[in-house]
Amino acid sequence: MPSGDEALQKRLLATFKVEAREHIDTIASGLVDLERSVDNEDRTNILDTIFRSAHSLKGAARSVNLSDIESLCQALETAFAAMKQEKTQRTPELFDLFHRVVDALGQLLIVDTEKEPSSTRPPVSRLAISLQAISEGRHRPDLPTDSVERAADAMTSPLADRKAPAVASAETVRVSISKLDALLLQAEELLSAKLAVAHRAAQTNQLLEQFSEWRKKWGRLRSQARWGPASGNKTHSARQAETSSGFAAQLLDLDQEFLESFETRLVEVAKASEHDRRSVGAMVDALLEEMKKVVTQPFSAVLDVFPRFVRELSRDQGKEVELVIQGDEIEIDRRILEEIKDPLIHLVRNSIDHGIETQSERLKQGKAPRGTITISVSSRNGNAELAVRDDGLGIDVGRVREAAVRSKHLSREKARLLDDAAALRLVFQSGVSTSPMITDISGRGLGLAIVREKVERLSGTVSLETRPGVGTAFRMILPLTLARFRGVVVRTGARLFVLPTNNVERASRIRLTEIKSVENRETISLGGEAISLLRLDELLGGPRKSESRGKRDVQPVVVLAASGQRMAFLVDEILGEQEVLVKKMGKQLARVRNIAGATILGTGEVVPIINAADLLKSAVRMSETGPGGTAADAGLEEPKTRSVLVAEDSITSRTLLKSILESAGYRVETSVDGIDAFTKLRTGQFDLVVSDVDMPRMNGLGLTAKIRADKKLAELPVVLVTALESREDRERGIDVGANAYIVKSSFDQSNLLEVIKRLI
Repeated sequence: MPSGDEALQKRLLATFKVEAREHIDTIASGLVDLERSVDNEDRTNILDTIFRSAHSLKGAARSVNLSDIESLCQALETAFAAMKQEKTQRTPELFDLFHRVVDALGQLLIVDTEKEPSSTRPPVSRLAISLQAISEGRHRPDLPTDSVERAADAMTSPLADRKAPAVASAETVRVSISKLDALLLQAEELLSAKLAVAHRAAQTNQLLEQFSEWRKKWGRLRSQARWGPASGNKTHSARQAETSSGFAAQLLDLDQEFLESFETRLVEVAKASEHDRRSVGAMVDALLEEMKKVVTQPFSAVLDVFPRFVRELSRDQGKEVELVIQGDEIEIDRRILEEIKDPLIHLVRNSIDHGIETQSERLKQGKAPRGTITISVSSRNGNAELAVRDDGLGIDVGRVREAAVRSKHLSREKARLLDDAAALRLVFQSGVSTSPMITDISGRGLGLAIVREKVERLSGTVSLETRPGVGTAFRMILPLTLARFRGVVVRTGARLFVLPTNNVERASRIRLTEIKSVENRETISLGGEAISLLRLDELLGGPRKSESRGKRDVQPVVVLAASGQRMAFLVDEILGEQEVLVKKMGKQLARVRNIAGATILGTGEVVPIINAADLLKSAVRMSETGPGGTAADAGLEEPKTRSVLVAEDSITSRTLLKSILESAGYRVETSVDGIDAFTKLRTGQFDLVVSDVDMPRMNGLGLTAKIRADKKLAELPVVLVTALESREDRERGIDVGANAYIVKSSFDQSNLLEVIKRLI
């Protein structure tokens, strides 16, 4: 049985093989078009295309350690670059060489991925040397005879083999992703037809029921008209009434045959409608299920790259980390996989950077020297649960509170009153970070905010659990498909809305007398717990109270839960649950507060879909907002012009930093080294220091240490901007108390300004 590494390598090679075939075909067809083209603009576009394919193929080959393919692609890149710069002429001989190289790539693909005998390996070195010579303009592209013969052989077998799977294999066919997406979209649109047919069938059945009720009444009336009162001594008026009754009976007898025929036809139509509903529903469900299989992929498609990512990042951090992956065979919509990759990267990076301790720290705590990160996937109530766990330090709730206060998300008094669960949720707020220093890896407080935003955009939820000294677990609940889900249709006022079933914790009815007021907020008790209560129409901009609600003692209520919060909402009617198809709002309405999209009901009515996470945030803001619409934390001081001291010995770098900061509105003073900077700090007022590390007399690390040792300056933020990028250098920055460490090789002025904005 193959080991885990062997199985992974096999999957990677299979993936590379498909990708490589596409790139090789692109280069081959591009060379033909390039040689034929006479238009300079077309030639430039074609050359750019085949250059990118060669570059992408080179990178892919490097990732699976296929050095021969990599070296040939490198030589192709160099030759294409020379052609772009017009350092070489477009001759037939040159294109002959290019095609021989492409054929050799095809042959290498078979040799290296299918383990063909090495005797079929093409002359890689000589082909690469010939390309290099052409790129340098040293001689014409001639190959030795044996190489030409080998290349000629390669032109038949590799190309034939490369095309064979698409023609000869009846098991697979290659279809572009764009075509699959278009086909899926059309298939999903059939859901609207299914709902419409179901609605028409329900209408027909309702009409048949109404007709049956009417016919019963008609029968009673007919019986009375036919038989009338008992005979005896009759007055003139009684005889007239009897005559009228007899005439009515004759008319009703004439309608009898028509009504029976009409009822028979109506019953047939109702049966046919029900048959259509079932058959159309079954066909649409079957088609959507099959299409789901076509566009779904296992989580392994994303997770296969994480072992190498974890290995490199942990080694860079000086830590030993083992990655465990479970349940990666579970399949999910490819579009969701594409969106969830970034959140996964953020969570794993956080686990390594913030969670897992160094070997020495773990040994002191009685832990194994190697930390463990587990990524697990499981099915849960028709959804996918994706969890990222580590056995590291856990999250210090006190530090989270301090970070939230420091980033001005809430006052110190409010932070103190928050319970631990509410305080932990603050880590998902943008700008809240417990990292001791901002680096190129972490510390900006953006990672978890991005995670929550992406997950909620996918109509999912994210939560966390942590135990100090034991570890942290993040859980994401994701739908298996992106465009369809189950929703609860509710009416509030005259408007309909759809609430995602995943977010509906409970739906029930309450008496208005059960609504209590706690600290000027309406609440209800469910399961012995007090839950905040709001009126959905009021929150969504409707009237505060409808007439119908005022006349009713019992009111429907829906409890929504998302992002660790739950709240109850009063509605006027709960119409039921059904499958809905999400319609995007379009570019003009790309972001509408509280609304995730829209759907079309079977009636043809367009109904908004509620974004549960957004709605709960709006509800919290509404409950914390005063009568004038100002937040409870309003009244903070007006921002003032901040002052920054720049310490940098290079006049070029010093001038650049001064220009960037002044353009951003800061008042800037400069100094040429650490001693000069510290002298100015003792005599002036500054809000932040930006310093280089490597400077004469006193470097940036020494300057930071002196600032931290000075009682008046100890809290002053310090940002180190340096060319020193090793882990040891960053740790030295942490040790002396720097707040941020920005490497010049990845320097970006927006990066610097963002860091400064977070620190002052």
